[in-house]
Amino acid sequence: MTDPKAQSQQLEFFEIPSPCVGVCESGPRGFCKGCYRSRDERLYWLKVDDATKRKIISACVRRKKAVAAKLRKAQGLKSEETAQQIPLFDKPPESG
Repeated sequence: MTDPKAQSQQLEFFEIPSPCVGVCESGPRGFCKGCYRSRDERLYWLKVDDATKRKIISACVRRKKAVAAKLRKAQGLKSEETAQQIPLFDKPPESG
């Protein structure tokens, strides 16, 4: 019989590239605004194994989705506050 653990491991022929997009600036929670990695994740990228790199990338994807959802929610609330429209065919209310 074959070892199930050995079957679950995929052979990697290519190096896992860094998720860096060249926007190297930390946000308010310490994650990079470009790739969403923590300081330690950026610092030790070249020293960690491929399994750890995959975990880091998946954490970055989750962080990016969370930031995008928070931004969409904030924009949605803002647009609801300013969504008052003047009717197209009625006279606009007169001031004064």
